[in-house]
Amino acid sequence: MKLRLARRAVGDAVVVAVEGELDLFTAPFLRDEVRDAIKLDSPRLVLDLAALSFMDSSGLSVLIEAWRLATGEGGGVCLAAPQGPVARILRTTGLDRRIKVYPDVGSAVGEI
Repeated sequence: MKLRLARRAVGDAVVVAVEGELDLFTAPFLRDEVRDAIKLDSPRLVLDLAALSFMDSSGLSVLIEAWRLATGEGGGVCLAAPQGPVARILRTTGLDRRIKVYPDVGSAVGEI
């Protein structure tokens, strides 16, 4: 399994669950999903990263693009439940200071 995405509405936010590996080859799929979610569902986006096992710089660029697109539409982006290596990348790059990170989807939806 490389990457699986699932999108659902939670209140007036949209949650995209990201499972597997987010890299140069799979990042375009998440980019398309995020664009559709923001434009068609809500500019209030939560990315559920609980099942994301790997992310490289391509994945980081998709997160930054999602943040720019959502804030440009009057919304925002939160990240929920990043695990181990993914959480470490967010901390190391400082992206967790720009995009808020929450322990679970429920708390992220409540804050966005």
